Amino acid sequence: MRVGVLDIGSNTVRLEIADADGAVPLPVHTVKYRLRLADDVDSEGRLPEYAVERLAEAAAAAEEEARAWGVARLTAFATAIVREAPNCGQILEAVRKRAGLEPRIMSGRREAELTFLAARRWMGWRAGPMVLLDIGGGSVEVAFGRSGVPDLAVSVPLGAGRLTREHFGPADPPPPEQLRAVRRQVRHQLRDVTARIRWERPHTAVATSRTLHQLARLCGAPPGREGPFTPRYLERGRLRTELNRLAGLPAAERAELPGISPARAGQALAGALVAHTTMVLLDVTTLELCPWALREGVLIHQLEQQAPGAPGSPTTSHTCP
Repeated sequence: MRVGVLDIGSNTVRLEIADADGAVPLPVHTVKYRLRLADDVDSEGRLPEYAVERLAEAAAAAEEEARAWGVARLTAFATAIVREAPNCGQILEAVRKRAGLEPRIMSGRREAELTFLAARRWMGWRAGPMVLLDIGGGSVEVAFGRSGVPDLAVSVPLGAGRLTREHFGPADPPPPEQLRAVRRQVRHQLRDVTARIRWERPHTAVATSRTLHQLARLCGAPPGREGPFTPRYLERGRLRTELNRLAGLPAAERAELPGISPARAGQALAGALVAHTTMVLLDVTTLELCPWALREGVLIHQLEQQAPGAPGSPTTSHTCP
């Protein structure tokens, strides 16, 4: 059976199609729609009409693409950018009318749980007690566990895009006091959970998300063209060096660095601050990059729920908070 997931995020709306005839999903096709919705939100987090329309059009294009690829079931879900919007209901209704889809609202905790599930499946049991870090545009997910289900999973509003909008004003690059403000906020919101995870002494620390993959490439990890099975790591010491370099460059010059895409150059500095500060709080010197993340977690969860004898449970809620 061919299945698909449509991930509505802060920077991109991404369709992933996979064959689901085996124990794990086998990706066969992916399409990205670079909408940069986070750039359109107002001071209250509301998406304006034109952005809602662009999103609905992208969802309709994704639904048409999925049908062309023979997808039997397409699951659409939205994360912080829609979940926290005051006009969340309007956004979901526009997508329903334009694309015929019913996007589910993914809670932050559920994001952390499903991303952990995907990383555990990729890393295998050799990873032992494992801590996961995922830095998105609107939120950061941290999870820890010894099995496929995390013992601890949290989501905090520390996404790279969000912090860039909230702390970095028109100055480019931002002054040192704004960088210190970001570090203070990360420490404040993650101090307790990271202390709890340190007690467990994780055997493996894993990173997902495009932000962390780009930072790893900046710090010398092999490029994506070498394939998903090539080991990639993000070293804290090297990240500190590159963080200092990012802090001294305007966004346009950051985009010329290895791994940093023009679309994410503006938030790369905030992402690096979050990554480095969290690694310090966790007392982690190395993160191992995992190519599977939330979308794969959704697919794996669906496959496991379809297995004979598996208990049924909802993945997410359809309604706005």
